[in-house]
Amino acid sequence: MLQASTRALLIGPVIAASVFLAGCGAAAEPASGTGTTAAPRAAAPVAAPGEAVAAGSTVVSDLGAAVDPASLPAGALYRNPANGRDEVIVGNIAHTALLIGDSQSEPQASWPRRALAGLGYDVFFCGKGGTGFVASNGTIGNYVDALQRGDWHLPYGFPPLVLIEGGGNDAKQGATDEQISGNADRLITTIKQRYPGAKLAMVGTLGKGADHGGARRAEVDALLGSVAADHGIPFVSVGDWLTRYGLESQLKDSVHMNGEGHRALGMLLGDRLAELGLALS
Repeated sequence: MLQASTRALLIGPVIAASVFLAGCGAAAEPASGTGTTAAPRAAAPVAAPGEAVAAGSTVVSDLGAAVDPASLPAGALYRNPANGRDEVIVGNIAHTALLIGDSQSEPQASWPRRALAGLGYDVFFCGKGGTGFVASNGTIGNYVDALQRGDWHLPYGFPPLVLIEGGGNDAKQGATDEQISGNADRLITTIKQRYPGAKLAMVGTLGKGADHGGARRAEVDALLGSVAADHGIPFVSVGDWLTRYGLESQLKDSVHMNGEGHRALGMLLGDRLAELGLALS
């Protein structure tokens, strides 16, 4: 998995500023006097999954030298001229899965990360605890807002798989079905546009199930399954997994797993993703 980095650069459209990266980089202020005007926004070109260069060409810096993104170190921020957004250079994009999620996914040894690693992927995480399709945590916006305003940054290039997990904080914060489905639609559409050709899948909201006190979490899980079906993408329902697989004893609080729980869920999710044909080929 990707390790944290503090490297970032700005040369014209390449941004030079310190930024802490644990997968996705948090938004950073550009260094002063370095020319930070973003390139005009445009749709990203069609490319094969795993292709490293999104823009298809180098960019000329303020100093007149061409900046080749392939020459930048992993963890550097690069302004993609194809869409005008700051993105993170990833060392091995052809073997990297992009994971978008909340506190279920955020820990380095989380069950979604374990599942992806078991299928052969490096993992690049975007998201934050307390957020979701509608929910924000007061600092980081919901998935769509965080992406649009740069609370975190997508990887540069074309990963072969994008996995979206979440919904628990939306259930907790009282988001409506319409809000959740609307923002999930927006996120999926944006990801499809940004990474054409990549495989895309969703994991629902971990819970106990409607018949075992799962309540709103089970409803959100089912709702997200409907959204995924509308978009024609694979979905793994986990709304009753705590009860179905007897994992309630492996919770460290009301919704998060302890180490044994992460390992058990990681194996279960990995098997299900493999059945859906999502292992790294």
